[in-house]
Amino acid sequence: MMLARTALFLAACVAAAAQTVCPSTPVYSPCEMTFDLSAEEAKANPNPYRTVELEAEFRSPRFRTFRVPAFWDGNRLVLRFTPTGAGDWDFRVTSNIKSLEAKEGRFTATESNSPGRLKAANVHHWALVDGNVQTPHLWMGDMLYPFAYIERPVFEQVVAARAAQKFNHLRGLVLSPPGGPQKAFPAPDRPDGTVFREMDDRVKFLNGKGIIADLILASDPAQLTAVFPSWQDRERYVRYLVARYAGYDVTWQLVDSLEGTADARSILKEIGTTLKKLDPYQHPRSAGALATSSPFSGDEWMSFIACGSGDDQLGSIEHQLFAASFVNVRPAVEDNGAGGAGTVNADKFRHRIWNAAMDGQYPTFANSGTSGAGGMRVDPKYLDSPAAKQMTVWYDFFASTRHWELEPYFDVDGGRAVALERPNDEQMEGIEYIVYLEKPGPVEILLQKHGYDAAWINPIDGQSVKIRNFKADRFSGEPPDKTHDWVLHISREGRKEGMLRSYKFESRAIQMQEIEQLPARVPFEIAEPASDSISMANPPKYAAKVTRETRNTHAMSWLWMGEVAADQQGARVLGSGQQGTFSIAPHMAAVFPANVAVRLYGMNAKGKVYSIIRIYQLSK
Repeated sequence: MMLARTALFLAACVAAAAQTVCPSTPVYSPCEMTFDLSAEEAKANPNPYRTVELEAEFRSPRFRTFRVPAFWDGNRLVLRFTPTGAGDWDFRVTSNIKSLEAKEGRFTATESNSPGRLKAANVHHWALVDGNVQTPHLWMGDMLYPFAYIERPVFEQVVAARAAQKFNHLRGLVLSPPGGPQKAFPAPDRPDGTVFREMDDRVKFLNGKGIIADLILASDPAQLTAVFPSWQDRERYVRYLVARYAGYDVTWQLVDSLEGTADARSILKEIGTTLKKLDPYQHPRSAGALATSSPFSGDEWMSFIACGSGDDQLGSIEHQLFAASFVNVRPAVEDNGAGGAGTVNADKFRHRIWNAAMDGQYPTFANSGTSGAGGMRVDPKYLDSPAAKQMTVWYDFFASTRHWELEPYFDVDGGRAVALERPNDEQMEGIEYIVYLEKPGPVEILLQKHGYDAAWINPIDGQSVKIRNFKADRFSGEPPDKTHDWVLHISREGRKEGMLRSYKFESRAIQMQEIEQLPARVPFEIAEPASDSISMANPPKYAAKVTRETRNTHAMSWLWMGEVAADQQGARVLGSGQQGTFSIAPHMAAVFPANVAVRLYGMNAKGKVYSIIRIYQLSK
């Protein structure tokens, strides 16, 4: 049945003349309008998911237009729309069902205390945006891979615990996890309404707990093409998800991992481009990766970069290459008793998330006992794991900082740092410095000369040890003990409070550096592979040689990328570090032999990035 007012409206077939078709709806809350087909229309459309088209254009009080598709649910069509501003909204329906074509109506949106929708902001960071007002957003995620398919009480217990631990994102798979029957879509053109109504309730439950649903459309590109063999099938799938979930607080993470599938780039481009076209709210879009999704960022559908690695050389160099927000969706997986391949203990996991923060990434948590990945059972007894508690410590600390303006900082020895310095009267003003010491020992950091509040923070429990009466243009010292890692926090707390009163969101422009590619100025060369040919069957060793020793080349970070441009599969990470053995993706090339461009990035101790390229012939 339609909503009562919608039924009245459609029966009367009146135009938009103060007719309310939806109850008064708070801003950023979904409003639903439902439409039934007549018996004759239903007979003519035995599979409405495939043949019935209906969408509406909603016009805001400020005359901004949103185009929203409807979705088929049971025996009705549903328009799920979320107003972004208070006042009267007009809408007009377009449909290939004659009785519904050109219907018009109006509903009223009321004020709410919602901070708005999530957007990438300030080059590398995040904000909740409501009109011209931006509220910084400290992204901290969790993985619950089969979130729509586990028992409802277990799901709610996990979400309640994560909300209490201050997580505000949760990654989960829309399609049924691989290895079992496909419950969500038993056939390419037949979504199971029961599954998706349950998924609706769970996304709504997440949002109600202040958690954004990071929806993974498929486990990998191969699952997308297996469940939806034709592009028309995949397009309908994307339209269905936009119609059903764009009205909620979500992000789109197209796949859990993009590697390992032939033509992954073209598949993800068609899905991502369709999402970009159809989603009226432009929710953040990316694709999960075992290494990084950055090679596909040039295809213009991606709005942030997702990483899946604890490799800090990859993370720190990419942060200097791309003007984009970074989310590390898999820095590591904690095991505190559940087992699982490739897991780490809580100490190692803590090291990974703090290093990810120094790379400029926002982290995602996973515990092998609660993530549900790899077919493992979700067991609530692991919810209070040590690393989960340390994620809360991480969140509480960064929530007290100007995290939305911090950038990697390189005038430091003995640790890794992020900082906020801003121009003031043609000089730099030091506001905040955060130094992470994974291996505790002597540390020295150059500062702008001021008096500072300074403290050592224990990242295990958040306890602090204050450093009194600190005023200098450098800090040199050691942490309270060497039994674990430490965080050094140096800031001008009074100045930060003043900035909060005078700056809505950002206090400085973040400038991206120009990567040096002129060979005469690059202080290194590719020493290996020395041969002009490389083989996938027998991957060669690689090595970089520093050719010009300076104060800044004593500590270099290295990233090796490879791409067969002619086959348009996108670049892949071949390795990191000064030397090692290439890891060559099986689908890097479609036709052999192929010319592969190996690009080596080197970043010196001051954060300056250089790049050189060499062409090799790649064979199987």
